[in-house]
Amino acid sequence: MSKPDNDCREPEIMKPLINLGKCEGAGDCADVCPYDVFEIRVASPGEREGFNLKERIKSFVHGHKKGFVVNANQCHACGYCVKACPEKAIKLIRNED
Repeated sequence: MSKPDNDCREPEIMKPLINLGKCEGAGDCADVCPYDVFEIRVASPGEREGFNLKERIKSFVHGHKKGFVVNANQCHACGYCVKACPEKAIKLIRNED
């Protein structure tokens, strides 16, 4: 996907935060992100430890696939991922790093 003409911000100001308990690994975030910030993969047992019962069942049903932020420093805060996520599991936060 090509870069948008109207980047909202310079990279590294904002970053996406994914609520793994809500994420179903649909991959829409990775599909729409022009900066390759996301990857979809199976969450490890350790990554799933904090899930409540509902989140554990939901995760199991979806094969434990989740979206992960792998290149947060490339995020331009365009918001495409937030809009594309069918589970509303992504929000943009200020990068404090």
